[in-house]
Amino acid sequence: MPLPYENTSGGGLFLTDTEIARICEPLVQPAAQVRFLRELGLTVATKPNGRALVVRSHAEAVLSGRKHAEPQQGTTAPAAAPNRSGLIEFINRRRAA
Repeated sequence: MPLPYENTSGGGLFLTDTEIARICEPLVQPAAQVRFLRELGLTVATKPNGRALVVRSHAEAVLSGRKHAEPQQGTTAPAAAPNRSGLIEFINRRRAA
């Protein structure tokens, strides 16, 4: 019985287990398949049973070499960086105490 998000005829929202198995041949273990798909550059979620879950449109874009949709400007948070001066100040206060 197929799961609600699976389309056994192909063309559904996610790649089927059979399609993933064909991409990952000769790998058969789900963890190895997930690692391989991630090495290909795919964003892979895992199902509760450990099998890979890949969005079809994303897989088609990555595997065909098309460019990914870039995030819109200003929508991402700036990268976090360590506060070195704060750390030095903290260490100096502890030494003085």
